[in-house]
Amino acid sequence: MDSLKSFLSPLGMSTGAIQDTLKLVVIGGTVETARRASVSAWNGFVDSFFLTAHFSQDDYPYDWLMHWLAKQPSWGRSREFEITTRSVNRNGITQSTTGDLEEEEEENDTLVHGRRKRKVAFMPSLDTTHTIYYRGHWLRITRTKRYPDYHHGCSLKISVVARNNDILKKLVLEAKREYEKDAEHRVHIFMADTTYVGWRWNGARQKRPMSSIVLQPGVKDMLLADCKDFLCSEQWYAERGIPFRRGYLLHGVPGSGKTSLIHSLAGELGLDIYVVSLSSKGMSDNTLTTLMGNVPSRCILLLEDLDAAFTRSVSRDEKSTGTPTAATSKEAAAESTDGSTLSLSGLLNSLDGVAAAEGRLLFATTNHIERLDPALSRPGRMDVWVNFTHATKWQAEGIFKCFFPFKPAAEAASETPKDPSQQNLPLPKRKSKTHAIPLLTEEEISQLAKRFADAIPEDELSVAGLQGYLLKNKTRPRECVEEVGEWIIQERETREKLKKEKAEREAKEKKEAEEKAKKEKEEKEAKEKEEKEAKEKLERKERSAKAKKLRAEATAKTATTSGEAPASETTSSASSSESETTTGVDADTEESVTSEEENDKATGEGKEKWVAVKNTSTTTAAAVATIPAATIPTPATSTTEAAS
Repeated sequence: MDSLKSFLSPLGMSTGAIQDTLKLVVIGGTVETARRASVSAWNGFVDSFFLTAHFSQDDYPYDWLMHWLAKQPSWGRSREFEITTRSVNRNGITQSTTGDLEEEEEENDTLVHGRRKRKVAFMPSLDTTHTIYYRGHWLRITRTKRYPDYHHGCSLKISVVARNNDILKKLVLEAKREYEKDAEHRVHIFMADTTYVGWRWNGARQKRPMSSIVLQPGVKDMLLADCKDFLCSEQWYAERGIPFRRGYLLHGVPGSGKTSLIHSLAGELGLDIYVVSLSSKGMSDNTLTTLMGNVPSRCILLLEDLDAAFTRSVSRDEKSTGTPTAATSKEAAAESTDGSTLSLSGLLNSLDGVAAAEGRLLFATTNHIERLDPALSRPGRMDVWVNFTHATKWQAEGIFKCFFPFKPAAEAASETPKDPSQQNLPLPKRKSKTHAIPLLTEEEISQLAKRFADAIPEDELSVAGLQGYLLKNKTRPRECVEEVGEWIIQERETREKLKKEKAEREAKEKKEAEEKAKKEKEEKEAKEKEEKEAKEKLERKERSAKAKKLRAEATAKTATTSGEAPASETTSSASSSESETTTGVDADTEESVTSEEENDKATGEGKEKWVAVKNTSTTTAAAVATIPAATIPTPATSTTEAAS
């Protein structure tokens, strides 16, 4: 210490200041060491005793737990919350917490301007930790959002002090049971998303009872039994090396109940529906293969309107073939930008290729089975075929009974007149019925259904048409039967009118197409004629230029021959023969040029007219063939010149 003091003394520091500095250093080091030790001990304690589970919104357990938390009283009594009216989660189940604000004096089903009154819900805030007591443990729950700008991407974190994860297993299983209990009357629909190559949840629909589907006797029971048998036969398929897949082809007239049957089967079997639109934008062979490979093992895969998968046409009448036609430039440009490159080979490979999912029920619907390729409808891809026709009398009677319930006979017999002294007592508050459907006896409903079925023609009206008529008369069972004859006449008149309008429209379109083709043909012929005339005119100009060139050469040759006149007789004879030959060629050329120039009246006065004149004198004929008509001398003059 003395040596330290002697060392620090030149620096001007006293002994007391040094001691205080050392004390602070020691205290600071001790505090920092204690802090680090405590943090390390706490982290070790958390790692040893705290269990943390993370749940993503993209998976089902997140929905289970959010549904379970909505029922917990402490979740609704959070100290920090959001007030919202969006109390329905992505699976269509209402999440009402214990802290929701409700109006006690008004009914929940009251309609305000065509819609139900909105309920105000209290939801715990994001990024806030909430504590819930569950089975002797305190759960710390934090809900966060990974993508604040979007409506998805939420996650849930649950922490609990426990030595093992049994408490979290019990929590998840309990949440799953409650969720399935509340969601047992709904069917979830998923749509293929070609942008992100995945499945997008599209909503939850109320289950449709099988009793509401009226088909030919035995068809509904056969399909339901076949589906149940398939779902229980996975081991049987594996032992025989058969791919664990099953396909159903529902074909027939439009509006016969194909899609409704699939919806009802999904509800009866407890399966979700995955819908693929083969003609959607961006659909390709690779996209479809990826989607098919990501389908869950227990679900219904639906391909609607399979006959219209590879055509851009919106018409599905009997005359259309279902094959792409020759597209115009505009249609080709529109098709080139839609990004759909799906082929039949890609569809076949995705259905039963190596990467195809197993355990799914494939349902395909079509209105024209004759248009399907045999490779697509063969067994192994489409194992069961079901034909849907127009409504029969048996179906009409069954649909009528579904729409109008009857009053049980025991209930009708037990009805007794009310005591007059009990009429003025206050009645409990009940929900008022929106549609007052009269309850008739079973015997009367059966008689009305029989009369209704007798009035319906066999295999003429669609099931959807009958359902639409009954919907318009859902509170008038007796009047519905009495007025069905008039409705059938109206339907026939409407069909005849539509048929006539369609024929007129087709005739008009045909006439317009013929006129357009005729006009295009005339324009094409006129264009070809103009091109031909222009070509002939060009050829005449070329021939005229060639003739002028020949005349110039003949003129020069004639001048040379005139200068050599005193030559010998032999030379003159030879020259005369050559001149005659030249004169003949030039004369023929001049005659053709003259005839062409006479036919061309458009040349006007700007051109000179040349005439070929035959003469006995060789020299004179050669000269005449090469000079203009205005300077041709008389025959006497030519003879005199030759004599001289």
